[in-house]
This record gives sequence, structure tokens and C-alpha cells, in this order.
Amino acid sequence: MAGSFLVADRVRAGGGQQPPPARPRRRGIGWAQRLEIAALSGPAILVFLAFVIFPVLLAAYYGFYKWKGFGPPTNFVGLDNYRTILQDTAFREALWHNGLILVLSLVFQGPIAIGLALLLNQRIRGRSAIRVLIFVPYVIAEVIAGTAWALLLQANGAVNGVLRSMGLGWLAQDWLANPKLALWTLIMILTWKYIGFAVILFLAGMQNIPEELAEAAAVDGASYWQIQRRITLPLLGPTIRIWAFLSIIGALQLFDMVYIIWGQYVASTAGTSTMVTYMVNEGRNASNYGYGSAVAVVLFTVSMTIALLYQRFVLRRDTDGALTGGQ
Repeated sequence: MAGSFLVADRVRAGGGQQPPPARPRRRGIGWAQRLEIAALSGPAILVFLAFVIFPVLLAAYYGFYKWKGFGPPTNFVGLDNYRTILQDTAFREALWHNGLILVLSLVFQGPIAIGLALLLNQRIRGRSAIRVLIFVPYVIAEVIAGTAWALLLQANGAVNGVLRSMGLGWLAQDWLANPKLALWTLIMILTWKYIGFAVILFLAGMQNIPEELAEAAAVDGASYWQIQRRITLPLLGPTIRIWAFLSIIGALQLFDMVYIIWGQYVASTAGTSTMVTYMVNEGRNASNYGYGSAVAVVLFTVSMTIALLYQRFVLRRDTDGALTGGQ
């Protein structure tokens, strides 16, 4: 009994463990702040709903019908359009082409862009001019770039003409119509077209790396390549992952360059068809808009699934590091 009184006395005297201080309660936002948020974000939300969500829902609705594009859809076919898509070898080939373009774009464009960015990050003569020349293809319209390459790479085009004039006529090929070469030709054109964006993005990421880290490593005896491998590339990781995400989405939705160079029918025979060219050929060109809408839904599902998986397993640590909880 006496012991309990001693414990109580110690607690009252401050000798015992004090309860933790109460955390300040977070104040909720008022109506003025809510109205301000609604006024600023409302137009963007309406545009997003009108031009993204509503077309997706409308395409999902039309995908259940055999519809020619005139009048309300009445010929309900259920899931027949989706069964046809999954059973069509042309769609599976287009899906395979998208996947191959996705992988090869990352394999080729990534290392080349990193190497060029490391070179252009040095103090060399003519660095600004080289940056402009590398970035120029990216700002050229796809119609102009595609038309130019279609003229240069045809059987009697300038590329084969230059090879023959140099005595290398045995290297002249039908770069666009040969199914064994057409896809590699497309990869080369895409690398030329979009590598400038990757280089500029990587250069911007390198500007955020403190120079003191490289200087301290050099003082400790690290070589140039050790500095790049141990400091530059790890700190450039978030930028590389963002670029890879944009490249993946672009590869899945590739359309304009293929359609301009190979046309609506040649792309399938040359082995460069994509899911979007398949959608246009089998939907709009065939006046079967219900089937084309179903293909659009499949394309949206594939892109969304890959984007969510990439976000979950690759970009998660970047987003977790950027978000902070309220105190």
C-alpha cells in the first residue's frame, strides 16, 4: 500500500513517465479554399472528362455493336468483336510488333542517348550547335519526316543511289518493302526521330547533379568512368525511368510514322503494322466502327495495364520519395 503511494507521489512530482504531448489537430480547409480549388481545377477536370473519360466509355459502348457509323447502333453482338480481335492473327502480329518496337527502342535509344548526353555535358567546342542538330529531328513534324524517309529509302531512292555511286551496290536493299528489313528500318527512323528528346532530358537531369560529388570523387582518385558509373548514372536514375515510361507509352500508341511511310495496306505486308494501324484499317477504312471501337478498348486496356505495372514496380520509389505526409 505504501509502495503505491510512493509511485503516485513520484508521478505527481514528475519522476514518472509523462504522457506524450498531444499532436496539434489539423485544421480543415474552409469554404473559400474549396471554392478556389474548384475554380482552378474545375475546367481541367471537365476537359478531361469530356475528351478522355467520355470517349473511352463511348468506345466501350460501341464495341458491343456491329455499327457502320451512321445512326444509333442497333445490331448488338455482345463480346463477338472482342473474340474476333483475340483470334485474329493480324492483331496478334500487330501486338507483337508493338512489343518488339517497345523493347528495341529502349535498348537502342537509351544507351545512345546516355552516351551523347555524357559527351555533350563536357566542355567541348561546338557543344551548343551539336545539341541543336541532335534535337532538330524531334521538332520536325512526323508528316515531313515520314515523307522524307519514304522518298530516301525507296528502291530507287537516294540512299541506294549513294551506295551504288560508292561502289557498294551490293548493300542496296528494298528497305521499306522487305519484311526482313522493314521493322529494323522503322527502328532506325524512330531512333533518329526521338533520340534528341532523350538527350535533352538526360542533359537536364545531369544539370541537377551537384558538381561537388564528382570533384570529391576525383580528389579521392576515381577515374572519369568510375565517376559516371558510381555517381552520375545512379543519380540520373529517376530521369531515365521517366524517359523509359514515356518511350513505352509512345511505342504502344505508335501510328503516324508507320502510316505515313508504309500506308494503310503496305504496313501489314511489310511487317510493320501496329495496334493503332490495325484499328484504323479494320475500323474506319472498313466502315466497321463498332469493331474499331472494340480494338480501341483493347489498346486502352493494354496501355493502362502496362502503365500501372510500371508505376507500381518501377516508379514507386520515385513517387514515394516525392510525396511527404502531413505533420
